[in-house]
Amino acid sequence: MFKIPKALFLLSGLTLATAAHAAETVTIATVNNSDMIRMQRLSKVFEQQHPEVKLNWVVLEENVLRQRLTTDIATQGGQFDVLTIGTYETPLWGAKHWLEPITPLPADYDVEDIFPAVRQGLSVNNTLYALPFYGESTVTYYRTDLFKQAGLTMPEHPTWTQLGEFAAKLHQPAKDQYGLCLRGKAGWGENVALLSTMANAFGARWFDEQWKPELTSPEWTAAANFYVNTLKNYGPPGASSNGFNETLALFNSGKCAIWVDASVAGSFTTDKTQSKVADSVGFAAAPTEVTDKGSSWLYAWSLAIPATSKHKDAAKAFITWATSKEYIQLVADKEGVTNVPPGTRQSTYSAAYLAAAPFAKVTLQMMQHADPAHPSAKPVPYVGIQYVTIPEFQAIGTSVGKLFSAALTGGMTVDKALAEAQSTTMREMKRAGYPK
Repeated sequence: MFKIPKALFLLSGLTLATAAHAAETVTIATVNNSDMIRMQRLSKVFEQQHPEVKLNWVVLEENVLRQRLTTDIATQGGQFDVLTIGTYETPLWGAKHWLEPITPLPADYDVEDIFPAVRQGLSVNNTLYALPFYGESTVTYYRTDLFKQAGLTMPEHPTWTQLGEFAAKLHQPAKDQYGLCLRGKAGWGENVALLSTMANAFGARWFDEQWKPELTSPEWTAAANFYVNTLKNYGPPGASSNGFNETLALFNSGKCAIWVDASVAGSFTTDKTQSKVADSVGFAAAPTEVTDKGSSWLYAWSLAIPATSKHKDAAKAFITWATSKEYIQLVADKEGVTNVPPGTRQSTYSAAYLAAAPFAKVTLQMMQHADPAHPSAKPVPYVGIQYVTIPEFQAIGTSVGKLFSAALTGGMTVDKALAEAQSTTMREMKRAGYPK
């Protein structure tokens, strides 16, 4: 059984004498998804090993969680000891000193084992401000049976143009079979995440080196037209309402020939208890077009400690445990190797895991490929692939997402959506004082 080394307590100031006092309650805010529900269930092991710590869980839907945590951290409310946040919030909040730096860590935690791009995304000036629970990039999922029937072969590294051509050949709406499923639901973490990586692949960027938006560039125009036209012609009905969960459900019910989305879905699409097509799922790299720079996103749900926490040592002991190699082994032993948290540690991708999880090889390739510091074929002043790591992007991405959803429904033309996106983004950036 994994135990936090005594050295960690001594280094962080929690002596054995302190530990002997009454149990401290650590309040954890997390997102309501299967990996975090599993963490909550398995945390009984942590509490058995640490009777001096009691865990109090607040489990919320993703949009509600983001809102609650953003409000609490900005107002220094101090409701939580552990926050579940991502690679977008961590560097912004860390730079404002709203989060505790996660240092020092015990040697057996092996911080160098964490994927470099994930470490970088959770750091400010090379100091970690959160520990990654699971990471994800982008993968192309496809139906091997449908490809075989149609005499088609999916390349290991497809382009968006190729996917569009495949979608045209595999689209049979009379049979409830749609050529290509993609996110259409408005939101900076929904359709904009997918569209940003698509735009990057077409050679676009959000801003030039002087922070001027480039949403009406030829590259953005080409990507947006491909997105809207392909989904209108070969996508499922009501695509503008489909986010990650909806497209996953469509794919698992056998209604999508091709789906491009988060690599974390690999274990869901191959799980026979929730996927009707578990035996006929293929995996390829995220699609490129004129470049592979920024064509696959990078995100990591992570655990951080707010500076307002009154139980920082106990919180640190918990997040160290929950993101350790030993926790990954615990999941493998209790729930099966294909259910371990993916995308954070290089050691996870052992020969045994790669053999057991058919999605693991391409996930590893995409995680290693993702480079948030160089997300575009052209130079940019920002870090981030499917988002721009500035505080203003949350509002900008949400506004732009609504415009693209409107273009999908026919509420406006693609050119009109891009023009409005450009002016909205320009206005927001000027209000924020860019260029700085």
